[in-house]
Amino acid sequence: MNGIHDLGGMDGFGPVPRGEEAYVAFHSAWEARVFALTNAALTRAGANVDEFRHAIERIAPARYLASGYYQRWLDALETLLIERGILTRSEIGLRAGSEGVAAIAAAPVAAARPRAKHPAAKFSIGARVCARNLNPAGHTRLPRYARGRIGVIERNRGVHVFPDTNAHQAGPARQHVYSVAFRARELFGAPAHARDRIVLDLWEDYLELAAIKPVRRSTARKPKRKLR
Repeated sequence: MNGIHDLGGMDGFGPVPRGEEAYVAFHSAWEARVFALTNAALTRAGANVDEFRHAIERIAPARYLASGYYQRWLDALETLLIERGILTRSEIGLRAGSEGVAAIAAAPVAAARPRAKHPAAKFSIGARVCARNLNPAGHTRLPRYARGRIGVIERNRGVHVFPDTNAHQAGPARQHVYSVAFRARELFGAPAHARDRIVLDLWEDYLELAAIKPVRRSTARKPKRKLR
């Protein structure tokens, strides 16, 4: 979906901090707790990682920008627990301690899905493809800055669950994922460095073959050579 979470290619948010704190997994004890609770809850609630990402995308823009990484995880976790009927909004406030953990642990575990046969790949290595210009209302892993842009397939990453359907319990729709290389100037225009490029892992349904540009031939007649 289009939202404030899709920050790729957007300006005006300042520099990315690169201090030592950026490499610390957890800055506070509660962040580690949220990490553990989320992983347990996704399994117990029968939710998947794409549903979780979509729950993060639905956070109000102002709150999203004002929140840290694990605060967004916590908000998304609460959303999924409420939607799955495991806890109510009022119960979340009352069971912030061990009782909340017990409620998650008591929920039934979702059954594993059987493996399906792998479909044939639609695109080959070296193919010129165009990222489709989509504006979905639901979850997608196709960034806005790549839509409508042309790149070249460098690698086939195999068959994976399609997040756009998986996030909404609409089936796995398994398909091939490709590493597609885009020139930076194709994505961001002249300000980008001519030698830079961006490689994105994109699902098959995000791509279509790029139109081949016709070769323009001059219609002007060549001047006749004069004989001496």
